[in-house]
Amino acid sequence: MANEVGKKIKHLRNAKNMTLKTLSEKTSLSIGFLSQVERGLTTLAIASLESIAEALDVDLSYFFSLNKKSNKKVMRSYEKEIFRIENNQYIDYHLSRQLKEMEMLPRIQEILPSKPDDEITSYQHQGEEFIYVLEGILTLMIDNQQFELYPGDSMHFKSNIVHNWTNYSNKMVKILTVNTPNNFKCED
Repeated sequence: MANEVGKKIKHLRNAKNMTLKTLSEKTSLSIGFLSQVERGLTTLAIASLESIAEALDVDLSYFFSLNKKSNKKVMRSYEKEIFRIENNQYIDYHLSRQLKEMEMLPRIQEILPSKPDDEITSYQHQGEEFIYVLEGILTLMIDNQQFELYPGDSMHFKSNIVHNWTNYSNKMVKILTVNTPNNFKCED
């Protein structure tokens, strides 16, 4: 397990163009220790892993998810598990058993209502995103334009355009998203 956690740390750190020195400064863990962790030569205390997760801007669960190998190709609806709850607003579910080997990241995201005066902080990254609204009304901001997407509506765009979404309605919104790059893909 230490080897898998180390690979995930290294992959995510490299994907964020972060050096070991920068990670060391953000976590107060030595460069040598972090290097050993990434190579699977030592284990981590949960407190240290929490510090690394915070520095890499992921939930602690990221390092423990998807460790089980499965020969099953089909993921049944009842097997779907919550992957992450972010800011008590977004609930993410992964829709694949093979995320480590695949380029795309398919997810269902449930978005709880927010206040209309809450500001949407847009961001950008490499890759592409596809969004399909399953339930509710999604407010999508792309390149400083606001769009309302209804059930059955979709949008496909390059992720290097500033974007984000929220739910300004009073009911839950459920969307299917598929995006690249897949940050869960681990290179061996």
